[in-house]
Amino acid sequence: MAEERGRGRRNRDRDEEQSEFVDKLVGINRVAKTVKGGKNFGFAALVVVGDQKGRAGFGKGKAREVPEAIRKATEEAKRNMVRIPLREGRTLHHDGKGRWGAGKVVLRAAPPGTGVIAGGPMRAVMEVLGVQDVVGKSIGSSNPYNMVRATFDALTGQASPRSVASKRGLKVQDVVGRRTDGASEAGVVEA
Repeated sequence: MAEERGRGRRNRDRDEEQSEFVDKLVGINRVAKTVKGGKNFGFAALVVVGDQKGRAGFGKGKAREVPEAIRKATEEAKRNMVRIPLREGRTLHHDGKGRWGAGKVVLRAAPPGTGVIAGGPMRAVMEVLGVQDVVGKSIGSSNPYNMVRATFDALTGQASPRSVASKRGLKVQDVVGRRTDGASEAGVVEA
C-alpha cells in the first residue's frame, strides 16, 4: 500500500514538471526514404519548449507517426534548454543578430506594450521564452529549422548588465549608467 502511494506521488511530480513547460509545434514535414521495395514515409517535427521565465530550447524528431515524432522532438527540446537573461522579465537587454546557414534574424528590445512583433518560428520561440515586448525581423531563408537556430544564436548572445559588470570587475550602476537609450536615469542626466 505504501509503495503504491509513493509511485503515485512520483507520477504526480512528473506531471507537474511537464506542466511547467510550454511547447509549440513549429513545423511538421512528411519525409521519405527510398529503399529497395519503394519508399518508406515518415514525419519530421520541429518543436520549441520553454518555461516562459527565460528558459527555452528546441528539438527535432523523426518517426513513422506524427505523435511519436512530436514526442521525440519535445524530449530533445527539454534536454537542450538554455537560459536567456531578460530585462524586467518582459524584453531583451539589447539588440541582437543571429545567423544560421542562410537564415538571418534581427531582434530588438522594445518598450512596454509593444507586444511580440515577429513572424512564424521566431514568434514561437519568443512566446515559449516569455518575452512580451520584442521586434524581430527575418532576413534571408524562411526555412523554419534555420530560423529557429538563428533566433537561438541571437538570443545566446544576450548579456545582462550584471554579467557584464562581473566580467569587467565593475558595479552594475557603472555599466547601466553608460547606456544611451534612456533606459537609466544616469544616462538621461548625462545626455
